[in-house]
Amino acid sequence: MTNGVKRPNILVLMTDQQRFDALGCAGNPAISTPNLDRLAAEGAMFRSCYAQNPICSPSRASFATGLYPHAHGLWANGVELPEDRTMVSRSLAGAGYDCGMAGKQHLAPCANGPEPRREDGYRVYKWSHDPIHRSAENAFHRWLEDNHPDIWSRIGDTSGATAEAGNIAKGATAVDVLPVEAHYSHWIAEEVIAFIGERRDAPFYFMANFFDPHHPFGAPAPFRALYDAKNLPGPVGGPEELETKPLVQSEYHRKSYGGQAPGFAEYTPEELREARAGYFAMVSMIDAEVGRILEALEASGQRENTIVIFSSDHGEMLGDHGIMLKGPMLYDALVRVPLIVRWPGQIAPGQRREEIVQLIDLTATLLEAAGAGDAQQVQGESLLPMLCGGDATDWRDWALAEYRDSGHSATPPVFTTMLREKHMKLVVWHGAPTTQRPRDGELYDLGRDPTEQTNLYNDPAYRLERERMKDSLLDVLVATEWPRPARKAQW
Repeated sequence: MTNGVKRPNILVLMTDQQRFDALGCAGNPAISTPNLDRLAAEGAMFRSCYAQNPICSPSRASFATGLYPHAHGLWANGVELPEDRTMVSRSLAGAGYDCGMAGKQHLAPCANGPEPRREDGYRVYKWSHDPIHRSAENAFHRWLEDNHPDIWSRIGDTSGATAEAGNIAKGATAVDVLPVEAHYSHWIAEEVIAFIGERRDAPFYFMANFFDPHHPFGAPAPFRALYDAKNLPGPVGGPEELETKPLVQSEYHRKSYGGQAPGFAEYTPEELREARAGYFAMVSMIDAEVGRILEALEASGQRENTIVIFSSDHGEMLGDHGIMLKGPMLYDALVRVPLIVRWPGQIAPGQRREEIVQLIDLTATLLEAAGAGDAQQVQGESLLPMLCGGDATDWRDWALAEYRDSGHSATPPVFTTMLREKHMKLVVWHGAPTTQRPRDGELYDLGRDPTEQTNLYNDPAYRLERERMKDSLLDVLVATEWPRPARKAQW
């Protein structure tokens, strides 16, 4: 950051699979998030922040590199981020930051063993992909064994098929309903607090990767008790919409995860209500742990010189439009995520920003705040000028998300691309008409239909608008081709 401002500490709190509306400050009166609501009141909250992919690894790679998935190359879960893609943590470490990470990273395959570590710049590296799969490298399990041996001995072996997401999507496992003091989210907060409390001469960067509110949908009893499942609002829309939506959505209605997990059609009404209550309870527990972290930051005397960012890698369908979990759908439920940024003395409190922003903008923001890296290294744009009182009139008015068979593989593969503009959203489902899945798409007038229930893609009245947006999407894809080395001469 320029203008003589001291380089700030940076604390990123990243959840997994948290919808944009799963916060009280986002206008959801049914969920309890007092600490995050206060964080938003003390900083800025973006109402339209978009992830670049609805699946964990590609989205996390976009944050880590500041690049769109088609540029960074990690196009699906189970793919490793290419070594020549520089992580923001490495850039910050190179600029003199003391860097740490706890929890899930997911920038490489994890199914058959621990995620291989890359040149990431972290001095403190407490990797744990999730609370379920056991491995010697799982830092959460080591912590649990050291601090709660009685609990560790009781939960048994949770590895293998019983921990496969498809088998546990509808209900909680023993690991998910651990007492608060032994829960994964509590462990994340413990690691953050310990890092904040260290003595150091350099500014710090810490990446706290919560696993919740990822399914299975379970939370410790004190947080589950906050919610009466029968009285929670139900999903947006329902299966009746699917007749006008691309065919693959009907497949995901019947089976989630490309056939690997129970679909909406297999949930009873009671199970669906319980899943939603469990999801809300998971968010409330994260909120309580964030509260502990913020208290520790203030007690350490570092509150005023620390940027705190809260966001998520992608969302969760949670029954909206008759679909559970995630996949190639690019509804707001899946690709629109929370974003709160607080920097006392630099970002005016109480801002509610309506600009369309993207997760890759966070990467550019961190690099500018730290004075680290080359602006041409990333494809996002720093949020600091607009947040610190600058002019936002020239801010881009679109967001891009893409799915390239990114989740569980399908036959034939599924590819989708979204372009969101101010009042319109286009989703192209790619494929030649001669394949099993004909070319199709979605078009939503968000001004009239903010919950995306009415597909206008084949509506004659919107034909010109559909074609205009398809032209704009092509322009955006060309403009975001990467890498683009700097031109040093005209020939």
